[in-house]
Amino acid sequence: MYAQRQLPYAPSPYSYTPNPSLSATINLDEEVKLATTTAERDLYDSLAEIYSIIVTLDALEKAYLKDSVTESEYTETCNRLLKQYKSNLSDETVSKEFVDLETFKKEWEIECPRATERLRIGLPATVEQPSQKPSTSGHGAAGSLILAATENFITFLDALKLNMVSKDSLHPLLSDIIQSVNKVTDRDFENRGKIVQWLITLNQMRANQELEEDQARDLAFDIEQAYHGFKETLN
Repeated sequence: MYAQRQLPYAPSPYSYTPNPSLSATINLDEEVKLATTTAERDLYDSLAEIYSIIVTLDALEKAYLKDSVTESEYTETCNRLLKQYKSNLSDETVSKEFVDLETFKKEWEIECPRATERLRIGLPATVEQPSQKPSTSGHGAAGSLILAATENFITFLDALKLNMVSKDSLHPLLSDIIQSVNKVTDRDFENRGKIVQWLITLNQMRANQELEEDQARDLAFDIEQAYHGFKETLN
């Protein structure tokens, strides 16, 4: 039998002897805290909420395209998610950390293209483009729905005359117009697209940002023309 051959060994010039007194004192069972103050914790909670909204909204858009949810379920859920998204970003600290949607997506490595488009528009797909249901325009539409849509047009135009030109003043009123109009008719009447385009423009503004004088004038003209187009569908 051959004797076991010893492997060559070169002692290291540096020797290390563990010192128990220098051992780490980290408790591996202890929860790691991202925030040390209440303000930081609220900030991270809001950012996590925004992340969740984006992912959920993207899944909702996919489900709607596959007819996995009804139009009413989609519209209700989408409106709620859009409101929650805007509510979180209404906080100045959160908005500053968020920067913008593309920056946030890059930071957290998400894509969610359908949610991105829905957040850019700021409206559910059912509101942006009404479903092709049997038309209820003309005499078939309930008088109360026509009256509500008419009042919303007049209220919006009056707001512009009173120089209410900030996003937070105009966006809700314009949303009321498109939603009430969709309850009356699914026809793509003249200048209906202008309502949607102005909603997108307002949606991309900051809450307290105001329209320029020329913009306000153009908006008033476009909505006035859309109002006339709407009335023509009733004849």
